[in-house]
Amino acid sequence: MILLDNIVKRYETRSRHHTVLDHVTLTIRPGEKLGILGKNGSGKSTLIRIISGQEHPDSGKVERHMKVSWPLAFSGGFQASLTGLDNLRFISRIYNINYKQIQEFVEDFSGLGKFFREPVKTYSSGMAARLAFALSLAIEFDCYLIDEIIAVGDVRFHEKCIRELFEKRKDRSFLIVSHDAAFIRAHCIQAAVLDAGQLTRYTTIDQAYENYNKVLTHNA
Repeated sequence: MILLDNIVKRYETRSRHHTVLDHVTLTIRPGEKLGILGKNGSGKSTLIRIISGQEHPDSGKVERHMKVSWPLAFSGGFQASLTGLDNLRFISRIYNINYKQIQEFVEDFSGLGKFFREPVKTYSSGMAARLAFALSLAIEFDCYLIDEIIAVGDVRFHEKCIRELFEKRKDRSFLIVSHDAAFIRAHCIQAAVLDAGQLTRYTTIDQAYENYNKVLTHNA
């Protein structure tokens, strides 16, 4: 289970503090599939980063009683001067895994070919994302965080991601941020709307989208 209790997150602007998360409380249970809806700049990615531990709230508490992934395809944690293989070794040490157990999967899944043994700084953004996605799937998590980047790569790679994530790991928890309504409906059971720092969870996808459309209309 993941528990967020009264999470507050503010950023400084030139004129004032901007509150993106205003006493947000959320529970994610094992096996739950939850979509997060919100307009651009509403704080969805901030919420994902706080859940993953990449960012800390200004106040409130996060409890993780499940093994939580980093945001899928996030490559910001790579050491750019190291090769893909060396980054794999480094991350394997962090998670106390023998890198040789997952090397073949990562190398094959990422499809980087000879670039797997080249420095990450030579990669395109798509190549780095493919490596990050492969590593995310090579290490088993109880809850996967997905932030609008499931469509990394070409159609074939996208299909591989869907199969590995939502078919082979269908018993896991998912927290998905996406503007694609069809994607949320296909992979989530419930959804929540983030607006003006407030997160409201709904029991059905239809209820969430009905209220999300009201938010968009109100802010138009």
